[in-house]
Amino acid sequence: MQRQACVLPLKELVMPVTYRVGLIGCGRMGATIDDEVKDRPNAHIFLPYSHAAAIVASERTELVAVCDPVPEKAKAIGQRYGAQKAYSDHEAMIDAEKLDMVAVATRPGPHAAIVSYAAERGVRGIYCEKPLCNAVREMDVMLEACRRAGVQFNYGTQRRYMPVYSRVREMVAEGAIGDVQSIVAHCGVSAAQWGLTHAADMVLFLAGDEEVEFAQGTLVAEESDWEGHVLKKDAAISSAYIRFKNGIHANFVASGGWEFEVSGSKGKIRTLSNSLDYQLRQADEHGELKPVAVDPVEIDSGTQRGIEDLARALDGAGDTMGNLELACRSQEMIFAVAESHRLGGARVSLPLTNRQLAIAPDHY
Repeated sequence: MQRQACVLPLKELVMPVTYRVGLIGCGRMGATIDDEVKDRPNAHIFLPYSHAAAIVASERTELVAVCDPVPEKAKAIGQRYGAQKAYSDHEAMIDAEKLDMVAVATRPGPHAAIVSYAAERGVRGIYCEKPLCNAVREMDVMLEACRRAGVQFNYGTQRRYMPVYSRVREMVAEGAIGDVQSIVAHCGVSAAQWGLTHAADMVLFLAGDEEVEFAQGTLVAEESDWEGHVLKKDAAISSAYIRFKNGIHANFVASGGWEFEVSGSKGKIRTLSNSLDYQLRQADEHGELKPVAVDPVEIDSGTQRGIEDLARALDGAGDTMGNLELACRSQEMIFAVAESHRLGGARVSLPLTNRQLAIAPDHY
């Protein structure tokens, strides 16, 4: 008797979920910064750059609605990126659209209110542009709301998600430079909120996202720029020192270039040309640092990778790379530097005891 072949049923293929996203804020980072950089020689490092462009480029997300208080802007951006609806009120959009995710690309002033409302109305994932907020107490409000609702969160410091920085962090963890001693951010004298929130987050990332022990720093600010605990302008940070609880030292220095160097007992590793490449030098038997060949890394959009990382977290694949606790940690570093300057350069321990501190609340 001839045997019949046993045919096992194929498992049903499970396609990845496409998440419904609403964009809040149709300005520069929300929708138009791609136009500024597209003709630059190194534009490929960042593109797609804006929230809208990255959402549309990703296979994991669908931009279903956009919102901006200027109705004409919302309508134009919605048409540009193929969104089905345009709103002038973010609460109306969140209530109507049953969104899985929102991308918050407004100025930081309303971030706490927007994030809290989204969390309370069942939005499961939030991608929020930097700076996180203008006041320490706003940071606390956001954290409480998202913890209570179990919201997944990624911070819009896009370098955190770019392959070159992930590779540097991996090499450091693998011992390529021995025991880590210090991190130097070559970020120039730049506005605390508008620019150096990027540097704070990357220093934190390269330090293994360790908790901060204390911070010291100086601002380009006068006594007249302060009104009690409120710094009335987004003053530039001219220098800052961060001490992590794992013993790593970190410095923001006035030299520009947006390069980050991690020094260890056996060498140094440094990112080059604002994310374009990286370099490793290791000590020889005489202690002299010699260049060592490194593997190339892919160039990929940090914004898109951050949004896709958020989608993976919504899939149930663990926490995000830039979760809200880490976002608060790096934002608090900026607040601590401002507090140090206010106190005449004193060491300021973290978490901050002064929860009334604010930077430029009316400017943004």
